Amino acid sequence: MSTVANSPVEAVAAAEAGLLKKANAPWASTMVAAMFAGALIGLGFVFYATTQMGAAELPYGLGKAIGGLAFSGGLFVVIITGGDLFTSTSMSTLPLASGKLRWARLLRHWGVVYVFNMVGAGILVVLVLLSGTALQHGGEWGAILVSAANAKVSHTWIEAFFLGVLCNLLVCLAVWVGFLGKTVVDRFIAVLFPISLFVATGFEHSVANMFIIPMGLVLKAQGAPEVIQSLGGKDVSGLTWTSYVFDNLVPVTLGNILAGSVFIALGMWAWHRHSLPVPAHAPQSTTAEPVAAAARA
Repeated sequence: MSTVANSPVEAVAAAEAGLLKKANAPWASTMVAAMFAGALIGLGFVFYATTQMGAAELPYGLGKAIGGLAFSGGLFVVIITGGDLFTSTSMSTLPLASGKLRWARLLRHWGVVYVFNMVGAGILVVLVLLSGTALQHGGEWGAILVSAANAKVSHTWIEAFFLGVLCNLLVCLAVWVGFLGKTVVDRFIAVLFPISLFVATGFEHSVANMFIIPMGLVLKAQGAPEVIQSLGGKDVSGLTWTSYVFDNLVPVTLGNILAGSVFIALGMWAWHRHSLPVPAHAPQSTTAEPVAAAARA
């Protein structure tokens, strides 16, 4: 761990270089990086669900805080492995604003990352189902997933949108603070507070939901007696594929985009652009050398 940090201006330059590098990466590389990121975020929720078994005996806030700390490990591993996660990739409006990235490339990159985050989350759903993990502790693990998925589709559209905004404010701040650090431990510490806060409070993360809600839907359809019994008669009739897409995924994704692309990326760019050592409207480039130059700056 280091007590020496990048300055806020250096963090902007590092963020711009990193986001530009990802946006210009070969598509095959982006697909694999996005699949891993989708699966790793899902694994964060696997750990969260495990911490919640028996958590009803704890004070409500304490149990959720423990779960939030567990989930934060998922984003940490995404960051240190270089995974491409849609929520943080929404900040690629930063190199767009400085003239180093075109709209067409940005939108294609967003689309590929979003789809392959979903593919990675879907692969994890299959693996967890085949492992029998949902039957742990008499089916309580599976019941936690079904209950969580049901709660996520129970918000109004407006609520889901703003829960998505609040979530990605915190996720992108966690990633941004990581740009200030210089070691792996620095980046680990950077994610703890923002991610624990968003998970414990129940904000909505589109990629995490690509695992949580499909997992809950499949477990509901399977109707395993242990899981049904652990639900204790809870009404989950509102948990459907239609409600997943239209009541959660669409508004949460839009909220995530607004927070990452406008509030954090463009906000930080507007705040620090006059202090950057490179022109705010540098010539368009998709080569590796300008990216390396920005990183050195």
